[in-house]
Amino acid sequence: MNLRQIEVFRAVMVSGSVTDAARLLCVSQPGISRMLGHIELQLGLKLFQRIKGKLRPTPEAQTLYAQVEQVYHGVKRIEDCARELKTGGGLALRVLASPSIALELLPQAVAETMAQFPDAHVYMETQLVREIVGQLVAGDADLAISSLPVDHPMLQCKPLGQWSLCCVFHVDHPFSKRRSLSPRDILKERLIAFSPDTPQGKALGQWSAEAHWPIDSKIEVRSGQVACALAATGAGIAVVDSLTAHAWAHPALAFRPITQAPTFNAYEIRNANVPPSLISNSLMTRIKEKLNG
Repeated sequence: MNLRQIEVFRAVMVSGSVTDAARLLCVSQPGISRMLGHIELQLGLKLFQRIKGKLRPTPEAQTLYAQVEQVYHGVKRIEDCARELKTGGGLALRVLASPSIALELLPQAVAETMAQFPDAHVYMETQLVREIVGQLVAGDADLAISSLPVDHPMLQCKPLGQWSLCCVFHVDHPFSKRRSLSPRDILKERLIAFSPDTPQGKALGQWSAEAHWPIDSKIEVRSGQVACALAATGAGIAVVDSLTAHAWAHPALAFRPITQAPTFNAYEIRNANVPPSLISNSLMTRIKEKLNG
């Protein structure tokens, strides 16, 4: 018996007549009668006695019905599962992110995604690129949003949008009166510097070389958050990523864009052999909108 035959047989058993079964399934009575005849012929069993226009199930039909109910409830559970998936039921998403992306951009996108999939479960963790690669390859995470690209044969890395560099400083600094700053403006100040292998450090090094102006720095960091915390105390100014600058809400800190500052891509990274889920696609759409909006 196929699923349609099971559905017709069950409708007749539940309703007790061809007429009511046809009404229940929104089909014609002759169609139900033909289907019952085909089922009996196929099985080689008499399933109903027709007495005065009514159908009386035989013992064979009652035994078959007990099995059909199990199948019906199994199909019902599948249908319920499919409906629940639309709201995230049974879905889990493990997301890794660079620290700057996890400050504001990703939390906002996750909150909006959870509003669409309220029954889903999301796990978030900040990681450096080398840890991101290891966890994605091992299957310990579903996707990552990184401020730097990766090159690995098992991973797919696609650009999502761009971020740039900003200058952060104490709110009492004269820069607060400016709408934007030039690299030369920045080089004249006492800097909270980054190591030369970071995007911030490379930009400062290039500006210094082009302007023939040495970098005045006694403090070096590797974290945009640490640089913002130091700048908020008046320890110096810093060049940080725009994601961190926008997310670092502190009454003592201000920031301005830098003219001719380089731009960098943010990336979606996932296992190339694992198709994305509905919830991960929704999350990535929101992140793209925020990066490019």
